Amino acid sequence: MERRSPEPRPATTDVLGLADAVRRNVALVVEGKDDVVLTAVTVLFAGGHLLVEDVPGVGKTVLAKALARSVDATMRRIQFTPDLLPSDITGVNVYDQGKGDFTFRPGAVFANIVIGDEINRASPKTQSALLEAMEEHQVSMDGRTMPLPRPFMVVATQNPVEMDGTFPLPEAQRDRFMAQISMGYPSARAELDMLLHHGEKDPLDTLRPVASADDVEHAIDAIASLHTSDALRQYVVDLVAATRSHPSLRLGASPRSSLQLLRAARAHAAIAGRDHALPEDVAAMAPAVLSHRVLMNRAQRDETPGDVVRHLVETVAVPSASR
Repeated sequence: MERRSPEPRPATTDVLGLADAVRRNVALVVEGKDDVVLTAVTVLFAGGHLLVEDVPGVGKTVLAKALARSVDATMRRIQFTPDLLPSDITGVNVYDQGKGDFTFRPGAVFANIVIGDEINRASPKTQSALLEAMEEHQVSMDGRTMPLPRPFMVVATQNPVEMDGTFPLPEAQRDRFMAQISMGYPSARAELDMLLHHGEKDPLDTLRPVASADDVEHAIDAIASLHTSDALRQYVVDLVAATRSHPSLRLGASPRSSLQLLRAARAHAAIAGRDHALPEDVAAMAPAVLSHRVLMNRAQRDETPGDVVRHLVETVAVPSASR
């Protein structure tokens, strides 16, 4: 499948309108979680993948489905279980007796938006079936390389690793997610509204797309060319490098983190209606982009990765020329 060249590219104002439409559409289903919805939409328009971690029943899968149904694109859902096989995800070659040859049967990953529900309930071997797809947007099998549809996004949910029946995601798998978010419990007002609006019917049943796959792909390309200054890129590098020398961390963020943080900052700026990224965009996205990529020292119990990243955002100097 050849990647289409989008002509003409949407202006920043078009991206703003498109992202706002998707955000408002998702908010019809996910109530009282504006920050969470904004981050999810930002990752979509940055061309990244999203990991949603929280306890059962707080709306992780609802968020993933609402985001997927807001875009008129192919969507597949994979329920990760201990008996799920890698071929269920990537596909398998099946012998066709009529043709006397093998035919490739695509797996669930061949879609624009793939929802991986409870991804950490499958074995690490099965989880690894997503590695090539998430990084290179392709699947290789038996000497053949098959490209995935564009745009391509994985929205995965997982339960905390302390819960029974979970397998921790390998570092290489976590690092392929642009951002990780948590839903959290709703406020009393939002939970009351949920009972009022969702008590009789599932609002997902009536949710309609507000953007096409082409719209999203064109927006991703436009955002990728958004202006960033040399000083702003230096700020990203300094912030990521600070995680590698922080005394509370035994593993800092990878170079891939720098690339993804810059992409997320560009998308955050475009959704705010600007044609250039600012340090505020980097700071806003840093906790979601970096926290799941670092590992705490085993003896460190009074801080979380998010605490460390937020502290670094407050203390790492912002180059004045980046504005």
